[in-house]
Amino acid sequence: MANDRFASAHEMVREYAELEAAMADPSIHDDQGKARQLGRRYAQLGPVVAGFKEWKSADEDLTAAKELAATDPDFASEIPALEETAHKAAEKLEELLLPRDPNDDRDVILEVKAGAGGDESALFAGDLLRMYMRYAEKRNWKVEILDATESEMGGYKDISVAVKSKGTAAPGESPYARLKFEGGVHRVQRVPETESQGRIHTSAAGVLILPEAEEIDVELNMNDVRVDVYRSSGPGGQSVNTTDSAVRLTHVPTGIVVSCQNE
Repeated sequence: MANDRFASAHEMVREYAELEAAMADPSIHDDQGKARQLGRRYAQLGPVVAGFKEWKSADEDLTAAKELAATDPDFASEIPALEETAHKAAEKLEELLLPRDPNDDRDVILEVKAGAGGDESALFAGDLLRMYMRYAEKRNWKVEILDATESEMGGYKDISVAVKSKGTAAPGESPYARLKFEGGVHRVQRVPETESQGRIHTSAAGVLILPEAEEIDVELNMNDVRVDVYRSSGPGGQSVNTTDSAVRLTHVPTGIVVSCQNE
């Protein structure tokens, strides 16, 4: 019955051993993409394998104590403690076997966007960002600003950052696993710096958490890419309006468009 109960764990132990053998083969590094994929799966299975071995050892100790107690009553006193140990190990293993979010080992792109409320919402968005950056620093993650639009008072109208674990996060402890539930609308009620009469305002900011896409090798035929050069937009009178200072690339087969401009 115990074997049936943890049949999936038996399969994972077998898979773990196969992955270990595959990763020991030097030729695996000829394909970096495959090596990363196997390494990620190996790391995912590690806690399950450790939990299975812990439960199996506790279960075997309990079985042995019961067999000895059948002929020698002195061993019966050890059974309650061994039962408790085996029960806790089984509960831990059951938890490890629960289905996991396939993105839980990934880094993230985190975006904070100020909502209605003008400068105060932008300040609140900045406060949220600093909170996430301090949390990332505490967990030894790297934060890289990708894009930002600052407000006049030092907040952010919107900002996007990449949060990376630098490969140090344990399974289930990655930026995505830790931050995914932060996505949504955040609100605060306070007397803002922009309020001169001491009234309480409600400000909001939206947070978006996206798992970082895996790196893949892509062969791009530049004959499929259309390049358009044009004058970028901006406040009137700036040179950006009078020179070709923006570029737009269009991948014709898919319709994907990227653009960049000097401001």
